Amino acid sequence: MPSVTVVTLAQGRPTHLHNLVLGLTRQTQSPVELIVAVMQDLPYDLPEAPFPIRQIVVGGDRLPLAAARNRAVAAAAGEHVVFLDVDCIPAPDLVADYARRLDELDGLLMGEVLYLPGGATGGAWRSEDFGPLAQRHSDRRGPPAEGIEICTDYRCFWSLNFAMRRATFLAAGGFDERYTGYGGEDTDFGKTLDGYGIPIAWIRGGLAHHQYHPHHMPPIHHLDSVVRNAELFEAKWGYRTMGHWLYAFRLMGLIDDAPGRPIRILRRPDADDLALTGQQSHQPYANTATVIRLLDARIAAAASPAETARVPA
Repeated sequence: MPSVTVVTLAQGRPTHLHNLVLGLTRQTQSPVELIVAVMQDLPYDLPEAPFPIRQIVVGGDRLPLAAARNRAVAAAAGEHVVFLDVDCIPAPDLVADYARRLDELDGLLMGEVLYLPGGATGGAWRSEDFGPLAQRHSDRRGPPAEGIEICTDYRCFWSLNFAMRRATFLAAGGFDERYTGYGGEDTDFGKTLDGYGIPIAWIRGGLAHHQYHPHHMPPIHHLDSVVRNAELFEAKWGYRTMGHWLYAFRLMGLIDDAPGRPIRILRRPDADDLALTGQQSHQPYANTATVIRLLDARIAAAASPAETARVPA
């Protein structure tokens, strides 16, 4: 089987990273190495593993996701590179699944992701015990019934759990490092691959379990970088990305994103916004679509004649 490097990007979340490493030690096909692109001042104290773990410190005040991925791939020894977010635990066949499927298709392949609620990884966890707890994200499509299924829309690319041949990644130029902070760099990369005719596909297998952590969707805690990166995407490609997040921000009164002029941030998120978008520990994931439905319903109710009649003159 071809050699596989696993890459993850990390800032904080040492327990999540510890669990990712443990998951890699239990693989049916061991990676040749794990590269941790460290986006903080100090490296991590990690468990022993039967493969080398290299930590590369990536500088930058803002969250340098694009640059961190590029640095890690440039340093990788494997023919294939698997990218896992730091909050993912690889199922035992993840590395072997990707190695096999990348031999079949030279493209960007996306594995399965299931979400765990809070407390699922406490104690001596085992991947085989996650089944009854794990849930699929309602806004993401499931894997194909078998094998590989080509995606015909580059916007399907999801950077949580994916893999490519290293040579293909480098030939495509990697991620655009002008994107900093949260949002947009993955859609931009998908658009770039589409332009090169490099296929993007889902696979059956390559399963990762996403560990719980508090989060917000839409990501109002990354308001500034989402706005900045949406405008960078528009300058590069002629239209904005992350439209569902921008739409939610507009409904919340956070931004003015009228076409033809720069996006204006109107106010900062407050406690009510955080409560509306926040993920609770019993929820396996936060959901932008749910928030948009709530906001749309509130606006429709406020505009209805019955509601208008209740408002004092």
